Amino acid sequence: MGDWLVYGAEYFPDRYRIALAKTSLSYKTLRNYAWVARKFPMSRRRDTLSLQHHAEVAALPRAETEGCPQSKLRKEIQASRAHAQDSGQARATISVEVSSAQEQRWTAAARTAAVPLPEWIADTLDEAAVRTSR
Repeated sequence: MGDWLVYGAEYFPDRYRIALAKTSLSYKTLRNYAWVARKFPMSRRRDTLSLQHHAEVAALPRAETEGCPQSKLRKEIQASRAHAQDSGQARATISVEVSSAQEQRWTAAARTAAVPLPEWIADTLDEAAVRTSR
């Protein structure tokens, strides 16, 4: 489903509406599926790992951790993020005013994707930039 949502971005602008009508899945779940599908091409996915495992490791430099509990992956992700912040990478801060409804939707989507809101926003904007630059 996540792959279809990603593929459908170019061909089916109403793909989320279609998916919501054809499945019993929520919009947040569908967004999470698409996010994981973007992060992990099929060639990098492992049948032995759940979607939640893939979501957890999406932020890690390594993608394959078979048999690793989600709690351990979360700790590794947090450590990886802390290392990235301490590594001296150039960063910029951008302020954007949004409605409270947008903030709530984005926060819920970030929580579903198991990433902090600022990272989810940056990833989503990067994905949009890539799509529009094609």
